[in-house]
Amino acid sequence: MAMVLTVNSAHVGPGVRAATTGIDKRPVDGPVEVRPPGAMRGGLGSGLVGDSIGNSKFHGGDDQAVYAYAREDLDVWQSQIDREITNGMFGENVTTSGVDVTNAVIGERWRVGSGGLLLQVTRPRTPCKTFAVRMGIRGWIKTFTNGGTPGAYLRVLEPGPVAAGDEIEVFDRPEHGVTIATVYRAMMLEPDLMPSILAADELPEPLKRQARRRAAS
Repeated sequence: MAMVLTVNSAHVGPGVRAATTGIDKRPVDGPVEVRPPGAMRGGLGSGLVGDSIGNSKFHGGDDQAVYAYAREDLDVWQSQIDREITNGMFGENVTTSGVDVTNAVIGERWRVGSGGLLLQVTRPRTPCKTFAVRMGIRGWIKTFTNGGTPGAYLRVLEPGPVAAGDEIEVFDRPEHGVTIATVYRAMMLEPDLMPSILAADELPEPLKRQARRRAAS
């Protein structure tokens, strides 16, 4: 069964300001309300009430309201780097089980739980310096990029609660076939693929502009 294993929210330790970074996410108890956060800059940041976003220049906003990562992919990384990776360690809001996040189709919808929450897959996550510092592994950005399992950002179509144990129903999958993996390869490894991702009309507008520039060149 496809489900939410844990819901993870930013943890701020001693001496760390909330505005610095929200990447240290840890499982929380009980349901968490999810809503559209608005614009990336000037909005609410994360789609999860109580979560925090550090750098609003690159993170948060409606098109990156919720970040999902598969436990199955965390397990692969755990084996490769020979180190325990706990749920939330990659900065994901929801750690999933039974969902092929890497091959999720841009625009597909996820009905989560029974409280009305409806999410839509928008784009892959790209690794940043903050992520590399958190992992403390030399060359981590390159290693993560080459791994090809970036996780997926989702927008909130209908607000509602999310909690550990909620079932995920994946439906309304577009026929264009452009997946998280395809977009990630185009962005990070094979720029010649960029024009092809324009088949996914559900992509965030900044990615569409980037793809159009590549096509024009």
